[in-house]
Amino acid sequence: MALCLVADFDLRKDVLPWLRAQRAASEAAGARGGGPGARDVLENSYDSLRVLNVERNGNIVYTCKDNKGNVFFGLYDYQTKQNEHLYTFEKDLQVISCSVNRERTLLAASLVQAAKDGRRNELQPGSKCLTLLVEIHPVNNVKVLKAVDSCIWVQFLYPHVESHPLPENHLLLISEEKYIEQFHVQVIQEDGNKVVIKNSGQLPREKVAEDFVWAQWDMSEQRLYYIDLKKSRSILKCIQFYSNEHFNVMFEAPLDISLSDSGFKLVNFGCDDLRDQEKLSKHLTLYVFTNRTGSLCVCYCPNVDSWEQITYSVFYFHKGHSKTFTVALGSVDSRVTKGITFLNLDYYVAVYLPGHFFHLLNIQHPDLICHSLFLTGNNEVIDMLPHRPFQSLSGTLVLDGGSGKLYRVLLNQSYLLEFLRDTRLDCERMALLHCVLSCGRDPRRLEAKIIQWISENISACHSFDLIQEFIIASSYWSIYPETSNMDKLLPYSSLLTWNTEIPGITLVTEEIPLPLMKVHSFKGYWEKLNSNLEYAKYSKPHLHYNNGVVRREWHSLISEEKTGKRSSLVYVRNILDNAIKVISNLQAKTLEPRLTPLFQEEDNHQRLLMGLVSGLRAIWVLMVSELKDHLLRHLQGVEKKKIEQMVLDYISKLLDLICQILEASWRKHNLHPWVLHFNRRASAAEFAVFHIMTRILEATRSLFLPLPPGFHTLHTILGVHCLPLHNLLHYIDNGVLLLTETAVTRLMKVSNFLVDLDNTEKNEKLKFSIIVRLPPHIGQKICRLWDHPMSSNIISRNHVKRLLQDYSKQPRSSVMDKSSFSLEFLPLNYFIEILTDVESSNPALYAFEGHDNVDAKFVEEAALKHTTMLLGL
Repeated sequence: MALCLVADFDLRKDVLPWLRAQRAASEAAGARGGGPGARDVLENSYDSLRVLNVERNGNIVYTCKDNKGNVFFGLYDYQTKQNEHLYTFEKDLQVISCSVNRERTLLAASLVQAAKDGRRNELQPGSKCLTLLVEIHPVNNVKVLKAVDSCIWVQFLYPHVESHPLPENHLLLISEEKYIEQFHVQVIQEDGNKVVIKNSGQLPREKVAEDFVWAQWDMSEQRLYYIDLKKSRSILKCIQFYSNEHFNVMFEAPLDISLSDSGFKLVNFGCDDLRDQEKLSKHLTLYVFTNRTGSLCVCYCPNVDSWEQITYSVFYFHKGHSKTFTVALGSVDSRVTKGITFLNLDYYVAVYLPGHFFHLLNIQHPDLICHSLFLTGNNEVIDMLPHRPFQSLSGTLVLDGGSGKLYRVLLNQSYLLEFLRDTRLDCERMALLHCVLSCGRDPRRLEAKIIQWISENISACHSFDLIQEFIIASSYWSIYPETSNMDKLLPYSSLLTWNTEIPGITLVTEEIPLPLMKVHSFKGYWEKLNSNLEYAKYSKPHLHYNNGVVRREWHSLISEEKTGKRSSLVYVRNILDNAIKVISNLQAKTLEPRLTPLFQEEDNHQRLLMGLVSGLRAIWVLMVSELKDHLLRHLQGVEKKKIEQMVLDYISKLLDLICQILEASWRKHNLHPWVLHFNRRASAAEFAVFHIMTRILEATRSLFLPLPPGFHTLHTILGVHCLPLHNLLHYIDNGVLLLTETAVTRLMKVSNFLVDLDNTEKNEKLKFSIIVRLPPHIGQKICRLWDHPMSSNIISRNHVKRLLQDYSKQPRSSVMDKSSFSLEFLPLNYFIEILTDVESSNPALYAFEGHDNVDAKFVEEAALKHTTMLLGL
């Protein structure tokens, strides 16, 4: 199924065998209740065995009744996997709520008289709800905290402190009369290890909240959320409890929902009795969900009057807006009467109605509906969801009250990946891609499977580019967990808008008031939430990094390279050095040798581009590293070295994903290194790889992302193999194929590559067409590798132009020394004499790199050969 339920606890497996052993031990010791019917009594009493509470440290408090109706309290230690008897009330009572302190010395319980059918009595006038505080180390005194006509729930606070016993315990009492009190219980040791309550007659207490209509307890974070009504307005408040007796109201936030007629409801103050589910399902459903990134979501579904459609809202307070969803249900069977379910899945919230729809809401990036998965109808994913009602506890913990099982709910990565392969809708593909990447389990294996799927469906999506989305999303999730606020600084998706409707659901988005923080000093979660609120309040437009400035600087550098101008040598050296750092960082993380022939050459264009994306600031250079500067500007308090490493890791990940796509395609088509040679015709496999590389180029070019060094060389060589000449030149002229020096060298060189192109008429035409398209400074180098009159002519022209560009005519003797010339061709003789004089008078112009064999003599020979060729001699 889409949700993976990992069992943490099972009453039948973890508790029942121990209870049987305890009963057997009592029988053997002659305890009352023995005999052959004891096992049957225990089995009959199993119906009363249920979970009462899950404490912060994971310990589980449960209860059951013996054959006399006595109430048994037990505790399952989550760490040691051992059970412990806490206390037994020798009366037939029904437990409303129970909690035990961290040291297991005090037990708080709230009980009422049990009805004949085993249900809890609705408290009639004169009946009492007893709230008791019991000393259980060892069993000793019992103190009555409350004896009232309304129900009371109890909860001990569990502060984050060292393991030594606390001198004071703090107990919350939540009343059906809509108030919450905190009792401060001091304990002392007597007679060795005996723990008793100090001054039990007068326990200090204070009001925490009052006049509320809804409250939720977060046991893992020790927070109390509650809603009170002020002038018919619903105000959400949160109280944070600390290790001492202090607590603070952290924020207030108005909720645009009506609760005046909803009655009274508590969430997660202990575990709900399954027999009360029918009554509870008639009330509204409302949960507050948070996660470690500072998100704050309120999920709300009003009372359902009609099952023709269902409406639910999610208030993304950390983003400053809410979304209200309406789903048409059509015909409804009996299974849906149990109501809607909200589950916290860390980066996602699951909303589902078994048999009807499943909605996986992206709470980190809720702006585009395509980043959330919505399924409706007869989809097998919906049919495989749990049909039993779950109680969502803290974090991803849920309780199945019917079976007494405690689960951790996770996204089923394998199932979602399989579903990604089968689905045909672009919106589902987009959402599923992000879902599986967010799981973060075995990313290398996961990326390999996604790449395999992309290679088989590369043209399947019409609403977005699969390669783009995969590269951006996977790179984001590789770096996101390292530092908070990265979701605001790095791009999450290649899409900025989504205008296509999602079948089966309608959506209304509204801005909402941000929570008003009531404190001024923040730590942990509250610091992150406050940062999110500040961002939502002030950051317009968004702070997501983009390569716009890098694009401009890149074009400037390329222009300089084409014209022969150069930026500061130190600046360029810094860029190239940091490109080397990126490649080294990438190669250090590559576990297996690559088959694709990349990283085997100097590709200055791509090294410059990677350097621009990840380079260091040079003091005297105008341009700075955009990504690094972007992170330094917005990541306050993060070390510079850590940011530099994050930049290297991010760019390395981008390159690695491209390499993985190429590697998968290379392996799939079983290509070999001889693809780089020109003595054979292209195969269907080479056509397929060339197509993949062209799609990669299109994806990265629009986002201006770097490509691995050697990519353009390999792409061009495959293009020469696969394309007719006119198509090849068209690809070159339109920038699809980039003529790198290495690729063109392979075309021109003969002596060092035995299988390179020879000088047939067809190949000469190809070589000449490519040479005329090269930048001048590269063309000069390449021409030296082609032993052909045309290349000699080009070299001579460039040499003459260089020598004579600043030449001024000097008075010369009318008599020429003809003894040095073997041919009587006076214009040429005169011209060669001028070149010789210039070379001898200015050796610096002559001795430039790569042209040590080009001189006046070379020009003369080239001119004569060219003339001979033109005359057909």
